[in-house]
Amino acid sequence: MTYLDFYILQPLTVLTTWASVLLVVDLFIPRDRKGITALLAALGLALTLGLTLAQTGLTATGFNDMVVLDGFATFVNALLLVSGLLGIALAYGYVKRMGLERGEYYILLLFSVTGMMLMAQAADLIIVFLALELLSIPLYVLAAFATTRVDSEEAGLKYFLLGAFSSGFVVYGIALVFGATGTTSLTGIIAAASSGPLLLTIGAALILVGFGFKVAAVPFHMWTPDVYQGAPSAVTAFMSAGAKIAGFAALLRVFATAFPSLAPDLTDILWALAALTMILGNVVAIAQTNIKRLLAYSSIAHAGYMLMAFVPFGDPDVLPVSIAAGLFYLVSYTVTNFGAWGVVIALEKKEGKGLEIADYAGLSRKYPLLAACMAIFMLSLIGLPPTIGLIGKIYLFRAVIDGGFYGLAVIGVLTSLISAYYYLRVVVVMYMREGDPSAVSEPWLNLTITLTAIVTVIVSIFPAPLFAWASKAVLKLF
Repeated sequence: MTYLDFYILQPLTVLTTWASVLLVVDLFIPRDRKGITALLAALGLALTLGLTLAQTGLTATGFNDMVVLDGFATFVNALLLVSGLLGIALAYGYVKRMGLERGEYYILLLFSVTGMMLMAQAADLIIVFLALELLSIPLYVLAAFATTRVDSEEAGLKYFLLGAFSSGFVVYGIALVFGATGTTSLTGIIAAASSGPLLLTIGAALILVGFGFKVAAVPFHMWTPDVYQGAPSAVTAFMSAGAKIAGFAALLRVFATAFPSLAPDLTDILWALAALTMILGNVVAIAQTNIKRLLAYSSIAHAGYMLMAFVPFGDPDVLPVSIAAGLFYLVSYTVTNFGAWGVVIALEKKEGKGLEIADYAGLSRKYPLLAACMAIFMLSLIGLPPTIGLIGKIYLFRAVIDGGFYGLAVIGVLTSLISAYYYLRVVVVMYMREGDPSAVSEPWLNLTITLTAIVTVIVSIFPAPLFAWASKAVLKLF
């Protein structure tokens, strides 16, 4: 291993080492003081974030071109590390209140983040699969972390079974791609793509199916509502953002780098996946009365919007803008999603109550700031001003229209209108229904909700710097 190899994976190496050492250190931290483990985990993420940002603008490959350092990886890794910090902030008080405070919670979260970061830097399909398993296995355990609750254990088991099933598709797809090209390197695949187009297309399609499970795209979404509802809310918040970021990062890198020649065969499939995901997610969400299931179907719908950025992957003129729009939308969804789940956690009771939309009645009168923040998050998820969600959808729709996919853009607009019904229903209940809700007030939780609400509004007013960073990241991808 050369110094360059080490430097390329320096943030990842530091975080992996930190998590491994923390696993031992946690044994000596008293059971009633596991907050120390949380603070140490957050410190490790902050240190790794600093090292990641220090690599901005650098481009290199290492380990025989199996991993890559570029602007795309730096952007995605920074977003993943911020997601990890927000995940710890939401969990800090929640696990205490729910009787789930154990140090391994934060250590599992760190290991999952390392898998997500490796996914963003993978330049070889073997590394993609290793990263996929590294990010998934800790999430299976975290989903079942509330061992005293049957629904949590059920969520962990469902997530594990379907996750393992989807991994099988990825492995089989990788095998077919290797059979067609004789290599698993992303750059090697495109060079040898002409040697077996049919086998290569089937392999790429199977890889797409496997990642479709991970990002909860229709028709591979069936696990999402039950897992999101059954898992502890802090786990669901982190899972719904982190897994999507890593999954879409891998999809964008793999297909843009290795499979652009397959665009004529896969574009219609991607178009249909994006359309079906947006339609089903938004339509089924209308019938939900539980806030966790509503946000689960919302997550499915937003996977469809993210897939819109993926459809023009075969058009070299549109692809840079399309991927930049996708990265911007990932930031938009991550910030808004963590804020919304923060409000859910604030109202959730230990016995699992407080999770119905009706439980939000009267929130504006008793907790006006909390209600205002939730209203901002709902508006952002719809894509209304003054929120980052509006800017994210504008960039997405522009990219799709530039690619000539006018029908998909129309579906995106219409489904956004449908989503207004169930998102605004939450706002109506908070502001126009009488009730006596009870919410907790925890410093880190309050800080997370307030900070994400501020960012949701401020970035919508000044979106140019973030989109410029995303655009520069895309240029390094190629």
